[in-house]
Amino acid sequence: MTALPPAVYPLDGTVQPYAWGSRTVIASLQGRPVPSDRPEAELWLGAHPGAPSRVDGRPLDEIVAADPEGVLGPAVAAEFGPRLPYLLKLLAAEEPLSLQAHPDAAHARAAFAAEEAAGPPPEERNYRDPHHKPELLVATDDFEALCGFRDPREAADLLTRLGVPALRPVAALLRGPAAETALREAVTRVLTLPGAARASAVRETTAACAKLADVDPAYEVAARLAVHYPGDAGVIVSLLLNHVRLNPGEAVWMPAGNLHAYLRGTGVEVMASGDNVLRGGLTPKRVDVPELLRVLRFEPLPDPVMRPEEVAPGVVRWSPPVREFTLTRVTLDERVRRADLPAPGARVLLCLSGEVAVEAGPAGTAGNVGTAGTVLTPGRAAFAPATVPAVTLAGRGEVFQATAAG
Repeated sequence: MTALPPAVYPLDGTVQPYAWGSRTVIASLQGRPVPSDRPEAELWLGAHPGAPSRVDGRPLDEIVAADPEGVLGPAVAAEFGPRLPYLLKLLAAEEPLSLQAHPDAAHARAAFAAEEAAGPPPEERNYRDPHHKPELLVATDDFEALCGFRDPREAADLLTRLGVPALRPVAALLRGPAAETALREAVTRVLTLPGAARASAVRETTAACAKLADVDPAYEVAARLAVHYPGDAGVIVSLLLNHVRLNPGEAVWMPAGNLHAYLRGTGVEVMASGDNVLRGGLTPKRVDVPELLRVLRFEPLPDPVMRPEEVAPGVVRWSPPVREFTLTRVTLDERVRRADLPAPGARVLLCLSGEVAVEAGPAGTAGNVGTAGTVLTPGRAAFAPATVPAVTLAGRGEVFQATAAG
């Protein structure tokens, strides 16, 4: 007998008060007083042990552990064990996030095991678990980010135009014949500059970028980052990355090893349920440049934007090349009033607008709302175990669904 009877349940998430978060976005969406008394950076919806959501007051990770096959489905439980393999978030960035990358699955397992065996104190650890953390973010408002390396020769041109003597050898490295080698050597040089040389190079770069801010968005971004993190080598590295502006509904896909930094905006993010982040700068948190350099993929990323496929009227889906998750968006309006969503396992749903009834089972077989379903309003979420093979959405509004890839 399943520990969670087949139904669609209200899901209570956790708001994370990271310093870069907005004080208005999540509170306003959920209809709470604005501004909030602290930054609200992310709304976590899932079973991550660091901040599990709750169903009927019970932590979701405990519900999953009590009956993995019933809650996750036999195939998902067999592949990932007794854990929900993804985490859905609503992210609201008012200030830039750190310059970061995530390890691949093999590196995460080995590095976590090594740290477990060595036993360093928590503040000296890079790895919190043995899992990777690829992530997909869909903008729900105008969103700005640095995502993956731009062509190294293009980056060299940007640096050269600044006329900063300290950047000349970096630009020369970027013009090397092999893109991977050029990027590896250039990034390593910048991130390992000694203290006085780093401070001087960043100061001169910042001043030059401020003068050219109207010439190229990359210069404006670097100058803006320097306001938040003066003297940080990440200011220079930002010029080597793709500057991406997303319109609502556009998405970026960040696989393992891609260097990135979200700058500002709101989006729905889904990721493998891991918590391993290697930071190279633009943060007061722990930075480990040697370990970051070990996990980075030094290759240009020509187009970090991932486009969805339309699977039904009003329904689009992003399916990145990972097994942990897919993300579906349902838009219900005067043309599309209902949508049936099958799934291979447990799913998490988040409403961003309108009022949408979510019921267990496809159209024609759903139970009554309140017994087999729930009604979602903006900022509210729901959970359905694998014993619910499909959910039906009805009403008007916008809902995101995360589920395993199957």
